[in-house]
Parts: sequence; structure tokens; C-alpha cells
Amino acid sequence: MTIDLHAHSTASDGTTPPAQLPRLAAEAGLTVLALTDHDTFAGLAAASAASDVELVPGVEISCRLDDAEVHLLGLFVDPGHAELGGELELIRTDRERRAVRMVERCQELGAPISLAQVREIAAGAPLGRPHIAAALAAAGITDAFTSDWIADGGRADVPKHVLSTVEAISLVRAAGGVAVLAHPRSVKRRASVSDAQLAALAEAGLAGVEVDHPEQSPEVRARLRAVAAGLGLLTTGSSDFHGDRKPVRLGECTTSPEVFAALRQSAVSVS
Repeated sequence: MTIDLHAHSTASDGTTPPAQLPRLAAEAGLTVLALTDHDTFAGLAAASAASDVELVPGVEISCRLDDAEVHLLGLFVDPGHAELGGELELIRTDRERRAVRMVERCQELGAPISLAQVREIAAGAPLGRPHIAAALAAAGITDAFTSDWIADGGRADVPKHVLSTVEAISLVRAAGGVAVLAHPRSVKRRASVSDAQLAALAEAGLAGVEVDHPEQSPEVRARLRAVAAGLGLLTTGSSDFHGDRKPVRLGECTTSPEVFAALRQSAVSVS
């Protein structure tokens, strides 16, 4: 088995339609793929219709850990779970409000972009910061994710509705799934998750941590693996595939069959 537990489609901020992802995964040599679009299950039905690979139903939830944003992967979740679905809908609708206001702030700061342009870039997907960043890049502003523009706390940033990470873990478990913390020490994120924070999340029901990720160095991965072992957390590997939006290929990082089996068993035990 070759397993990638973190990938995105056009249902959120990827560039590959969900119906095409299983075929691309099979061509990349994968046998298992988790579709984990941001705060939505919208692509699962189309992706599930394909039989190229085993598809794990998942979602990547934007949540808050102390003063920083982190992302939580919910794997093996029931996409029809009412409470989780309702919370994701609230996150998505607030994202639209936030994106509109961020575009306005960028304009106020002198950026020659428009909401219509950002919507065109999103191509029907829920509006998000990557779409605004693409519009800024087209206008010659290549440092979008900095304090000057749309980074957390930046001049054009707008606060959004967000779950605490502990609340998100509880919802994932209630929906019959297992929670894995995504890219906790990515070089592209403003803040990294500390050892103490990982311990608190493990106590709250976190099942695993994404260790092998394209944005985490070998040294960071080794440290995370050691911390996870001490906390009894499973360690996963994933590409965090976004299609053409990131220079990452499906299956660039993978999860071992043993860890995958343990995650599946944990989901069964919770449900």
C-alpha cells in the first residue's frame, strides 16, 4: 500500500477537480488517498465515484490554538454528521465575508485588485487567502503572506470565526473520525506548535501528527517523531497536494500501512 492522507481539490483551494484526483493518485502509484479539502465535504461524492484508489473521507479544519491558526485533519469522518457539517458551513460562510473585506483592505492599501478578479481565480471554490494572494501576485505583489498584506495579523488581515483546536478534535471524534494535526512546524507558517501544546492536544484526544510533509525539514521531522512517540501519537506522511498551486506531487510524502491501519482502527473504536 502507498498512502497519502492529505490532498485538496477545486472544492477548496486545489486546482484539480475532485473526480480527477483518484486517477491522478493511481497514476502516481498511490493505493489510498484522503481527500481533505478545507472546511468542506463538497468534493467527496465526485471523488468517491471513481474506483482508482481507496478514498478516505476527510476534511482539513481551520482552527485556533492559543493565538495561532492551525489545521486539523479529520480522517474517516462521516460527511453527513450534522454537528460537524453545521460548524463547517459556519466557517465557510464567514470565510466569504472575510475574503470580501480583505480584498477591500488590499484596495485601501493601494493594491490594484478587485473582488471580481479574485472570484475568477477561485473558479467557483470558496474564496480564501490563496485566491487573494494569486490576485496580488498578478498585480506584482509577490509577498502576499507577510505582515504587509494578508498574513495573520497583517495590515489586510481580517479576523474570522474559528473553532478552538480542542473543539475541532471533539467534533471529529463525534463524527466517527480520528484527528491528526497537519504540518505543525511548516516553514511557511507564522507559528509552530510547541511540545507542550502537542501534549495538551494528545490529552484532548488527538490521534496523530503529520510528520513527513514537504514543508518540514528532516531535522523537524525527527524532533516531531520523537515527541509523538513520547505522547503515544501516531505519525503520518502526506503531500498536502494542491494541484498547480504548489510545487508538490501526489505521494511526495506517505503514511505507512501500519499507521494507516491504526488510524482506521482508532476511528472504528471511536464510532
